[in-house]
Amino acid sequence: MGRMILNNALRAIVNAEKRGKATVELQPISTVMSSFLKIMKNRGYIKDFQVFEPHRVGKITVQLQGRVNDCRALTYRQDVKARDIEEYKMRKLPTHQWGYAVITTPEGVMDHEEAVTRNVGGQVLGYFH
Repeated sequence: MGRMILNNALRAIVNAEKRGKATVELQPISTVMSSFLKIMKNRGYIKDFQVFEPHRVGKITVQLQGRVNDCRALTYRQDVKARDIEEYKMRKLPTHQWGYAVITTPEGVMDHEEAVTRNVGGQVLGYFH
């Protein structure tokens, strides 16, 4: 269920970007979704996001920047070791030159570059570019 919520939210972001919208509203929400959006914000792919009523059904309003080409949540999470992250990125990301794979690790949700610098592995949650 949680993977479908994240996948639907990311599809809504991509569709709003293609239509040239400035904001998109996501509902229902999850903590993993807000972590994913936080990584996208830190990497400069979205401007900002706000969470409303996080303890109930809630909603997230995302301010778009026009940089997201594609983002997806994987329906099956794959385990990846710290030493295999770069190989996974080169093999699985649609564009091999840029983009970020988002990984859930014991230290939290982070992108592949941060996971390599911290030398931790985990499960691949999704990607964006």
